[in-house]
Amino acid sequence: MRRKYFLGTGLALILAVASTALLIADDDERREHGGKEGHHAMATFNQGYEDACGDCHFAYQPWLLPARSWEVILAGLDDHYGNALPVSDEERNALAGYLTGNAADRSAGKRSRKIMRDLGGEAPLRVSEVPYIRHKHHELDAAVFARPSIGGLGNCPACHVTAAQGDYDDDNVSIPR
Repeated sequence: MRRKYFLGTGLALILAVASTALLIADDDERREHGGKEGHHAMATFNQGYEDACGDCHFAYQPWLLPARSWEVILAGLDDHYGNALPVSDEERNALAGYLTGNAADRSAGKRSRKIMRDLGGEAPLRVSEVPYIRHKHHELDAAVFARPSIGGLGNCPACHVTAAQGDYDDDNVSIPR
């Protein structure tokens, strides 16, 4: 009888500790990634990146693309989608460290894992070319993205009102007319 009590108590203690550890890990993931679904808000802001890229377009979170994509993008700054971007070697190295260090293949976030799973080894050069992201928007008609108020699949903050914080949850979507 006493042995059953100790076994039962021991099992209950193990389950309590394991449950607490899972709750702490889940809470840490939320804090680390900025939301309830593994968002990556904490790994999104970097002033150098914001200054270098955010003046011309939305500064995409690094975890939306794999490191190889960021490497190719940074190697082509002399012709960045038709524009030459004068960036010093020091700035380029800082950007590379931030972007590749927080890239989808180096992140434990839920969406990053989904992005990597669907890439099949590809290294897209645009967030709008990521299969997971395209799939998440497949129900929207192309005319929606052609609206001047949206301007394309790559203009995340047009509909995702919390995109700047790395939160792309469906609860925070407002599609403009």
